[in-house]
Parts: sequence; C-alpha cells; structure tokens
Amino acid sequence: QVRLVESGGGLVQAGGSLRLSCAASGSISSIYSTGWHRRAPGKAREWVAGIVSGDGTISYAASVKGRFTISRDNSKNTVLLQMNSLKPEDTAVYYCAADLQGSHRRIWGQGTQVTVSS
Repeated sequence: QVRLVESGGGLVQAGGSLRLSCAASGSISSIYSTGWHRRAPGKAREWVAGIVSGDGTISYAASVKGRFTISRDNSKNTVLLQMNSLKPEDTAVYYCAADLQGSHRRIWGQGTQVTVSS
C-alpha cells in the first residue's frame, strides 16, 4: 500500500515562490508515476505536472510550464514541486497523486492549500 503526504503550502504574494513536497511511504516500488494536481475554488481539478519513476520523464501543463519545476529526491522518497512567479490564478488546493504499476489505481494525498495574493 502507498501513502502520500503533502506539505509546503501557504500564503504568498504574486510573483513569489513556494515549494511543495510529496512524501511517499509503503510500497514505493509499485509507483509508476507521481503527479501534482490542483483544484481551484469553483473549478474542476486540473493536472499540473508529472514525473515517471522509472526513466524520470517529466511533463507539465501549459499553464505552469516555465514557472513550475517537478523533481524527485529518491533518498527521501519525495517528489517536489517548485513553484516560481506565482499568480493569483495558481490559488488552489494542490494534491499529489501516484499511479500504480500494472493497474488503474491512483492514490491521492490529502492536499495542501496554496494561496497567492495580488
């Protein structure tokens, strides 16, 4: 079983930066990829960025490309999301999610609030 715990959210002014962490525990080897998603008030959940565990392939949503960077620290079983040049429209609850190998299961973390003031 896999468990994900996010941290690092908070309140920041527009143009500022935050770094989110997603710490995984349990059956780490069963994770195929890890992604960050967000849900803004009144909007549908949106995929933000993802990283494949095996070959490290990275991808970003167009809305964050060039501003956000996803990376991993294998020694700590952690996936990071560095968010720079934040905008008020980045305000959302950010969730970490792991897609498991050989299944359609997706494990979600509890989410962390990011608020960007103008």
